[in-house]
Amino acid sequence: MKRLLLIALLAAGQAGAAGDPKNGARLFQRCAACHAVGPYASAGYGPQLNGIVGRRSASTTDYKYSEAMRKSGLVWTEKNLAAFLRAPHDVVPGTSMRFWGIKDEQQVADLLSYMKSF
Repeated sequence: MKRLLLIALLAAGQAGAAGDPKNGARLFQRCAACHAVGPYASAGYGPQLNGIVGRRSASTTDYKYSEAMRKSGLVWTEKNLAAFLRAPHDVVPGTSMRFWGIKDEQQVADLLSYMKSF
């Protein structure tokens, strides 16, 4: 219940922000050390992120997900992704993602706008 409330509260702050995919591409460079997007994307230190919006968590076959992520049951909606980008360990406690989150609402919107293009 706490997790759902957190997701709803974090997503509510995201609702009005329009994303800039060009800035999102620049921001994604932080993610690219572990994640890939594009026609040749494959898993590395983290899963590839093509088609992430609408995809069930822990569903790609070329990456070994944490038990926490496999059991989360999340579908990566824009709201869930925004919440996860802001505070990954609050949304999926026990995730193996080593990232503390993005606090800036516009940066989250920009990154999501870029990721939706794949």
